Amino acid sequence: MPSIKHVLLTGGIGSRLWPLSRQSRPKQYLNIFSDSKSLFELAVERNAPLTDQLIVVGNQGNRQLSEASLQKIGIEDYVDIVEATPRNTAPAIALAAFAAEPEDILLVTPADHIIKEGPEYTVAVQQAINLAEEGNIVTFGIQPSRPETGYGYIEFEGNDVICFREKPNTETAKDFIAKGTFLWNSGMFCFKARVFLEELQKYSPQVYTKSLSTWEKAQNGRLETLSSLEIPSISVDYAVMEKSEKMKVVSSNFKWSDMGSFEAIYDYLREQGHPVDLEGNMVIGCEKFTAFVGMKNSILVCTEDANLVLQKEVSQDVKNIYQKLEQEQSLLIN
Repeated sequence: MPSIKHVLLTGGIGSRLWPLSRQSRPKQYLNIFSDSKSLFELAVERNAPLTDQLIVVGNQGNRQLSEASLQKIGIEDYVDIVEATPRNTAPAIALAAFAAEPEDILLVTPADHIIKEGPEYTVAVQQAINLAEEGNIVTFGIQPSRPETGYGYIEFEGNDVICFREKPNTETAKDFIAKGTFLWNSGMFCFKARVFLEELQKYSPQVYTKSLSTWEKAQNGRLETLSSLEIPSISVDYAVMEKSEKMKVVSSNFKWSDMGSFEAIYDYLREQGHPVDLEGNMVIGCEKFTAFVGMKNSILVCTEDANLVLQKEVSQDVKNIYQKLEQEQSLLIN
Protein backbone atom coordinates (compact mmCIF):
# COMPACT_ATOMS: atom_id res chain seq x y z
CA MET A 1 0.00 0.00 0.00
CA PRO A 2 1.43 3.45 -0.89
CA SER A 3 2.69 5.48 2.03
CA ILE A 4 3.77 9.04 2.67
CA LYS A 5 7.50 9.41 3.16
CA HIS A 6 9.37 12.41 4.49
CA VAL A 7 12.51 13.00 2.40
CA LEU A 8 14.93 15.13 4.41
CA LEU A 9 17.70 16.76 2.38
CA THR A 10 20.67 17.42 4.66
CA GLY A 11 23.24 18.87 2.26
CA GLY A 12 24.51 22.44 2.26
CA ILE A 13 27.09 24.27 4.30
CA GLY A 14 25.33 27.53 5.12
CA SER A 15 28.16 29.79 3.98
CA ARG A 16 26.12 32.92 4.77
CA LEU A 17 26.18 31.89 8.44
CA TRP A 18 29.96 31.71 8.78
CA PRO A 19 31.63 31.58 11.31
CA LEU A 20 28.84 29.68 13.12
CA SER A 21 28.28 27.32 10.18
CA ARG A 22 31.33 25.31 9.12
CA GLN A 23 32.04 22.34 6.88
CA SER A 24 32.35 20.19 10.01
CA ARG A 25 29.05 21.43 11.45
CA PRO A 26 26.70 23.06 8.93
CA LYS A 27 23.87 25.29 10.11
CA GLN A 28 21.27 22.51 10.13
CA TYR A 29 23.11 20.87 13.05
CA LEU A 30 23.68 23.97 15.21
CA ASN A 31 21.85 23.82 18.55
CA ILE A 32 20.90 27.50 18.74
CA PHE A 33 17.22 27.21 17.98
CA SER A 34 14.02 26.21 19.80
CA ASP A 35 14.61 24.21 23.01
CA SER A 36 18.31 23.81 22.10
CA LYS A 37 17.39 21.63 19.15
CA SER A 38 18.93 21.87 15.71
CA LEU A 39 17.05 22.73 12.53
CA PHE A 40 17.57 19.10 11.46
CA GLU A 41 15.92 17.79 14.63
CA LEU A 42 13.05 20.25 14.41
CA ALA A 43 12.39 19.24 10.78
CA VAL A 44 12.24 15.55 11.68
CA GLU A 45 9.87 16.12 14.60
CA ARG A 46 7.66 18.55 12.67
CA ASN A 47 6.96 16.12 9.84
CA ALA A 48 6.86 12.83 11.77
CA PRO A 49 3.13 13.08 12.62
CA LEU A 50 2.29 13.80 8.95
CA THR A 51 4.26 10.98 7.33
CA ASP A 52 4.81 7.23 7.62
CA GLN A 53 8.57 6.95 7.22
CA LEU A 54 11.71 9.09 7.11
CA ILE A 55 14.29 9.04 4.31
CA VAL A 56 17.47 10.97 5.10
CA VAL A 57 19.62 11.95 2.12
CA GLY A 58 23.04 13.22 3.10
CA ASN A 59 26.72 12.74 2.39
CA GLN A 60 29.69 11.11 4.03
CA GLY A 61 30.67 14.36 5.70
CA ASN A 62 27.44 14.83 7.64
CA ARG A 63 26.22 11.27 8.13
CA GLN A 64 27.51 11.03 11.71
CA LEU A 65 25.93 14.38 12.57
CA SER A 66 22.58 13.18 11.23
CA GLU A 67 22.87 9.87 13.06
CA ALA A 68 23.68 11.60 16.35
CA SER A 69 20.76 14.01 15.91
CA LEU A 70 18.33 11.17 15.23
CA GLN A 71 19.55 9.24 18.26
CA LYS A 72 19.11 12.37 20.38
CA ILE A 73 15.40 12.58 19.52
CA GLY A 74 14.83 8.83 19.62
CA ILE A 75 14.45 8.05 15.89
CA GLU A 76 15.75 4.62 14.93
CA ASP A 77 13.58 3.54 11.99
CA TYR A 78 14.61 5.47 8.88
CA VAL A 79 16.16 4.99 5.44
CA ASP A 80 19.71 6.32 5.28
CA ILE A 81 21.03 7.35 1.84
CA VAL A 82 24.66 8.45 1.90
CA GLU A 83 26.02 10.23 -1.15
CA ALA A 84 29.70 9.73 -1.91
CA THR A 85 29.88 13.32 -3.12
CA PRO A 86 27.22 16.06 -3.15
CA ARG A 87 25.46 16.40 -6.54
CA ASN A 88 22.79 18.98 -5.67
CA THR A 89 19.08 18.50 -5.08
CA ALA A 90 17.85 16.82 -8.29
CA PRO A 91 20.00 13.68 -7.89
CA ALA A 92 19.41 13.64 -4.12
CA ILE A 93 15.64 13.56 -4.62
CA ALA A 94 15.97 10.97 -7.40
CA LEU A 95 17.83 8.65 -5.02
CA ALA A 96 15.04 8.98 -2.47
CA ALA A 97 12.47 8.22 -5.19
CA PHE A 98 14.41 5.09 -6.21
CA ALA A 99 14.35 3.98 -2.56
CA ALA A 100 10.56 4.35 -2.37
CA GLU A 101 7.72 2.47 -3.99
CA PRO A 102 6.49 4.05 -7.26
CA GLU A 103 3.14 5.17 -5.83
CA ASP A 104 4.53 6.42 -2.53
CA ILE A 105 4.07 10.14 -1.94
CA LEU A 106 7.27 11.97 -1.04
CA LEU A 107 7.21 15.11 1.08
CA VAL A 108 10.59 16.68 0.37
CA THR A 109 11.97 19.28 2.79
CA PRO A 110 15.40 20.76 3.44
CA ALA A 111 16.86 20.14 6.89
CA ASP A 112 17.84 23.76 7.48
CA HIS A 113 14.55 25.68 7.47
CA ILE A 114 12.52 26.93 10.40
CA ILE A 115 8.74 26.55 10.24
CA LYS A 116 6.16 27.39 12.85
CA GLU A 117 4.19 24.26 13.55
CA GLY A 118 0.44 24.44 13.73
CA PRO A 119 -2.75 24.09 11.70
CA GLU A 120 -1.48 26.28 8.84
CA TYR A 121 1.40 23.90 8.16
CA THR A 122 -0.73 20.78 8.54
CA VAL A 123 -3.37 22.14 6.16
CA ALA A 124 -0.74 23.07 3.55
CA VAL A 125 0.85 19.61 3.68
CA GLN A 126 -2.53 17.90 3.33
CA GLN A 127 -3.41 20.10 0.34
CA ALA A 128 -0.09 19.16 -1.25
CA ILE A 129 -0.68 15.45 -0.62
CA ASN A 130 -4.13 15.68 -2.23
CA LEU A 131 -2.67 17.36 -5.33
CA ALA A 132 0.16 14.82 -5.45
CA GLU A 133 -2.34 11.95 -5.38
CA GLU A 134 -3.78 13.39 -8.60
CA GLY A 135 -0.40 13.06 -10.33
CA ASN A 136 0.91 16.59 -9.84
CA ILE A 137 4.31 17.81 -8.73
CA VAL A 138 3.60 20.25 -5.94
CA THR A 139 5.74 23.04 -4.55
CA PHE A 140 5.05 25.11 -1.45
CA GLY A 141 4.91 28.86 -1.96
CA ILE A 142 5.08 31.19 1.03
CA GLN A 143 3.04 34.37 1.20
CA PRO A 144 5.74 37.09 1.19
CA SER A 145 5.86 39.54 4.07
CA ARG A 146 8.54 41.85 2.61
CA PRO A 147 10.41 42.44 -0.65
CA GLU A 148 13.06 39.81 0.09
CA THR A 149 16.01 39.58 -2.33
CA GLY A 150 17.44 36.38 -0.85
CA TYR A 151 14.63 34.08 -2.05
CA GLY A 152 13.42 32.89 -5.43
CA TYR A 153 9.79 33.62 -6.30
CA ILE A 154 6.89 31.73 -7.87
CA GLU A 155 4.33 33.55 -10.00
CA PHE A 156 1.00 31.81 -9.51
CA GLU A 157 -2.73 31.79 -10.17
CA GLY A 158 -4.74 29.59 -7.83
CA ASN A 159 -2.83 26.30 -7.66
CA ASP A 160 -1.23 26.85 -11.06
CA VAL A 161 2.43 27.81 -11.40
CA ILE A 162 2.89 30.51 -14.03
CA CYS A 163 6.67 30.61 -13.77
CA PHE A 164 9.63 30.52 -11.42
CA ARG A 165 11.71 33.67 -10.95
CA GLU A 166 15.30 33.96 -9.77
CA LYS A 167 16.30 35.97 -6.70
CA PRO A 168 15.37 39.55 -7.65
CA ASN A 169 16.92 42.91 -6.91
CA THR A 170 15.13 45.18 -4.45
CA GLU A 171 13.03 47.06 -7.01
CA THR A 172 11.88 43.86 -8.73
CA ALA A 173 11.03 42.32 -5.35
CA LYS A 174 8.93 45.37 -4.50
CA ASP A 175 7.14 44.99 -7.84
CA PHE A 176 6.43 41.32 -7.08
CA ILE A 177 4.92 42.22 -3.72
CA ALA A 178 2.80 45.00 -5.22
CA LYS A 179 1.34 42.66 -7.85
CA GLY A 180 0.22 40.14 -5.23
CA THR A 181 0.67 37.19 -7.59
CA PHE A 182 4.09 36.05 -6.34
CA LEU A 183 5.11 33.68 -3.56
CA TRP A 184 8.47 32.91 -2.01
CA ASN A 185 9.88 29.64 -3.30
CA SER A 186 10.32 27.51 -0.17
CA GLY A 187 12.25 24.65 -1.76
CA MET A 188 9.72 22.14 -0.41
CA PHE A 189 7.93 19.67 -2.67
CA CYS A 190 5.39 16.85 -2.71
CA PHE A 191 4.78 14.22 -5.41
CA LYS A 192 4.52 10.53 -6.16
CA ALA A 193 7.94 8.91 -6.58
CA ARG A 194 6.93 7.58 -9.98
CA VAL A 195 5.73 10.94 -11.26
CA PHE A 196 8.92 12.71 -10.26
CA LEU A 197 11.12 10.07 -11.87
CA GLU A 198 9.06 10.19 -15.08
CA GLU A 199 9.47 13.96 -15.27
CA LEU A 200 13.18 13.75 -14.44
CA GLN A 201 13.69 11.17 -17.18
CA LYS A 202 11.77 13.37 -19.61
CA TYR A 203 13.49 16.68 -18.93
CA SER A 204 16.91 15.68 -17.54
CA PRO A 205 17.55 12.17 -18.87
CA GLN A 206 21.25 12.13 -18.04
CA VAL A 207 20.55 12.97 -14.41
CA TYR A 208 17.98 10.16 -14.30
CA THR A 209 20.20 7.59 -16.01
CA LYS A 210 23.35 8.34 -14.03
CA SER A 211 21.46 8.51 -10.73
CA LEU A 212 19.77 5.17 -11.42
CA SER A 213 23.08 3.55 -12.34
CA THR A 214 24.65 4.81 -9.13
CA TRP A 215 21.68 3.67 -7.04
CA GLU A 216 21.84 0.18 -8.51
CA LYS A 217 25.49 -0.07 -7.45
CA ALA A 218 24.82 1.21 -3.93
CA GLN A 219 25.29 -1.04 -0.90
CA ASN A 220 22.77 -0.48 1.91
CA GLY A 221 22.15 3.06 0.74
CA ARG A 222 25.89 3.89 0.52
CA LEU A 223 26.79 5.21 -2.91
CA GLU A 224 30.19 4.59 -4.44
CA THR A 225 32.37 7.42 -5.67
CA LEU A 226 33.17 6.77 -9.33
CA SER A 227 29.60 6.46 -10.58
CA SER A 228 28.50 9.31 -8.30
CA LEU A 229 30.94 11.69 -9.96
CA GLU A 230 29.27 10.97 -13.30
CA ILE A 231 25.93 12.36 -12.08
CA PRO A 232 25.40 15.95 -13.26
CA SER A 233 25.25 18.36 -10.34
CA ILE A 234 22.01 20.28 -10.82
CA SER A 235 19.21 21.67 -8.68
CA VAL A 236 15.74 20.18 -8.88
CA ASP A 237 14.39 23.58 -9.96
CA TYR A 238 16.52 23.59 -13.11
CA ALA A 239 16.23 19.86 -13.76
CA VAL A 240 12.45 19.47 -13.41
CA MET A 241 10.41 22.19 -11.75
CA GLU A 242 10.96 24.97 -14.28
CA LYS A 243 10.18 22.60 -17.17
CA SER A 244 7.41 20.28 -16.02
CA GLU A 245 3.81 20.83 -17.10
CA LYS A 246 2.58 19.00 -14.00
CA MET A 247 3.55 21.74 -11.55
CA LYS A 248 1.12 22.97 -8.92
CA VAL A 249 1.67 25.27 -5.96
CA VAL A 250 0.13 25.43 -2.52
CA SER A 251 -0.03 29.04 -1.36
CA SER A 252 0.96 28.69 2.27
CA ASN A 253 0.40 30.92 5.29
CA PHE A 254 2.63 29.17 7.82
CA LYS A 255 5.58 31.13 9.17
CA TRP A 256 8.74 30.08 7.33
CA SER A 257 12.37 31.04 6.95
CA ASP A 258 15.25 29.30 5.24
CA MET A 259 17.53 30.61 8.02
CA GLY A 260 19.91 31.51 5.24
CA SER A 261 21.30 34.74 6.69
CA PHE A 262 22.16 36.38 9.98
CA GLU A 263 19.23 38.74 9.43
CA ALA A 264 16.93 35.70 9.58
CA ILE A 265 18.78 34.37 12.64
CA TYR A 266 18.54 37.80 14.28
CA ASP A 267 14.78 38.03 13.70
CA TYR A 268 14.19 34.51 14.99
CA LEU A 269 16.36 34.85 18.11
CA ARG A 270 14.83 38.23 18.93
CA GLU A 271 11.35 36.68 18.82
CA GLN A 272 12.64 33.98 21.20
CA GLY A 273 13.73 36.63 23.70
CA HIS A 274 17.43 36.81 22.86
CA PRO A 275 18.73 40.16 24.20
CA VAL A 276 19.34 43.21 22.05
CA ASP A 277 20.40 46.67 23.20
CA LEU A 278 18.41 49.88 22.79
CA GLU A 279 19.80 50.38 19.27
CA GLY A 280 18.86 46.88 18.15
CA ASN A 281 22.37 45.40 18.36
CA MET A 282 22.78 41.69 19.15
CA VAL A 283 25.59 39.41 20.30
CA ILE A 284 25.56 35.73 19.25
CA GLY A 285 27.90 33.17 20.79
CA CYS A 286 29.49 35.25 23.55
CA GLU A 287 28.55 35.79 27.20
CA LYS A 288 31.05 38.61 27.81
CA PHE A 289 29.79 42.13 28.36
CA THR A 290 29.67 43.80 24.95
CA ALA A 291 28.88 47.44 24.21
CA PHE A 292 28.07 48.90 20.79
CA VAL A 293 28.88 52.59 20.30
CA GLY A 294 27.44 54.48 17.34
CA MET A 295 26.00 51.33 15.78
CA LYS A 296 22.44 50.25 15.06
CA ASN A 297 20.95 46.88 14.10
CA SER A 298 24.40 45.29 14.15
CA ILE A 299 25.35 41.72 14.98
CA LEU A 300 28.51 40.45 16.67
CA VAL A 301 29.05 36.73 16.06
CA CYS A 302 31.68 35.06 18.23
CA THR A 303 33.32 31.65 17.91
CA GLU A 304 36.52 30.21 19.37
CA ASP A 305 38.63 31.11 16.34
CA ALA A 306 36.77 33.89 14.52
CA ASN A 307 34.51 36.89 15.08
CA LEU A 308 32.20 38.58 12.62
CA VAL A 309 30.68 42.06 12.87
CA LEU A 310 27.96 43.06 10.42
CA GLN A 311 24.91 45.20 9.81
CA LYS A 312 22.01 42.78 9.65
CA GLU A 313 20.65 44.38 6.45
CA VAL A 314 23.73 43.20 4.50
CA SER A 315 23.70 39.65 5.85
CA GLN A 316 23.64 38.15 2.35
CA ASP A 317 27.19 39.45 1.79
CA VAL A 318 28.69 37.15 4.43
CA LYS A 319 29.00 34.49 1.76
CA ASN A 320 31.69 36.65 0.11
CA ILE A 321 33.87 36.26 3.19
CA TYR A 322 33.33 32.50 3.14
CA GLN A 323 34.22 32.31 -0.55
CA LYS A 324 37.41 34.29 0.04
CA LEU A 325 38.45 31.99 2.88
CA GLU A 326 37.60 28.99 0.71
CA GLN A 327 39.84 30.29 -2.09
CA GLU A 328 42.63 30.75 0.43
CA GLN A 329 42.05 27.20 1.70
CA SER A 330 41.70 28.62 5.17
CA LEU A 331 41.17 26.29 8.11
CA LEU A 332 38.58 28.76 9.36
CA ILE A 333 35.90 27.19 7.17
CA ASN A 334 36.52 23.63 8.39
